Amino acid sequence: MVFKRLLGSLGVGGPTVDTVLDPGPVLPGGPLSGQVHLRGGDTDFDIEHITLELVARVEAEHEDGESEGVVVFDRFTIGGGFRLTAGEQRSAPFGVTLPWETPVTELYGQPLGIVLGVRTELAVAGAKDKGDLDQLRVRPLPAQEAILEALGQLGFGFRSADLEYGRIGGTGQQLPCYQEIELTPSAQYAHAVNEIELTFLAAPGGVEVVLEADKRGGFASPGHDALTRFTVGHQDVEHRDWNTEVDGWIRQLVEHRASYGSHAAYGHGGRHGHDGHHHDGHHSGPGMGTAVAAGAAGLAVGVVGGMVAAEVVDEVGDFFEGDEEEE
Repeated sequence: MVFKRLLGSLGVGGPTVDTVLDPGPVLPGGPLSGQVHLRGGDTDFDIEHITLELVARVEAEHEDGESEGVVVFDRFTIGGGFRLTAGEQRSAPFGVTLPWETPVTELYGQPLGIVLGVRTELAVAGAKDKGDLDQLRVRPLPAQEAILEALGQLGFGFRSADLEYGRIGGTGQQLPCYQEIELTPSAQYAHAVNEIELTFLAAPGGVEVVLEADKRGGFASPGHDALTRFTVGHQDVEHRDWNTEVDGWIRQLVEHRASYGSHAAYGHGGRHGHDGHHHDGHHSGPGMGTAVAAGAAGLAVGVVGGMVAAEVVDEVGDFFEGDEEEE
């Protein structure tokens, strides 16, 4: 899907921009390539710079509830410093490297409900216009996929995925938001937790795996969250018994949950409360791939207000709306 818009800040007769990403999903920490196609307007324009912004729909939890908006989590200047003559057509190829923590938008080819975009900003004669927006598809790294596959084989089911604005204390998180994948527990752990929340924080050396368990509370003992983390390298993915290892993580999380007070683990204050996400029902999934195929496509992720300037939120209010018709 490609949105083409006249550069509003320049009025009728200004240049237009059309960014086309190379086809297929990309990897966190991997290359993102494509072409920015420019078409000159009625007169000559000096192009000061062409900048790509990576944007995401995110949610924020606070005392008054939840809010929605958009964050820019990286920027790349890929060209500029030239004159675009009237009616001229010019293409600027680009190749940039995505942040390692770029959220995953699909699993086994099925969308998770996470919405990322590449927005093109053209600066002309002191005016800036974000004139093009393209959907960014990201598939998991091998270690991330292996962990998710193991969870599916262990009987955990996919419930939903979203992006949360904020930071998880005590981790190496770099981006202003983090991804949560919410899972229903397997039959073995359904008596102890309502759901497991999984966050991947990838880096050049490996992947930090943050697991959070919502403890099932009784009438006299309200439930609370327990959080723990593990680190795996990128190199030895094929040589590990992931089912045994991941089951050990879950077992350790559940066994230690009582020792963690609510939001106490690893400086938990940066990770917002999750009471709004918890559900009482549970089921064991037939495998992560099947669960995602059955339910992920219909999930929605809201857009976060108040985290960026109002004009930014306004410009992406129709984030990929009607993309099926455009493709």
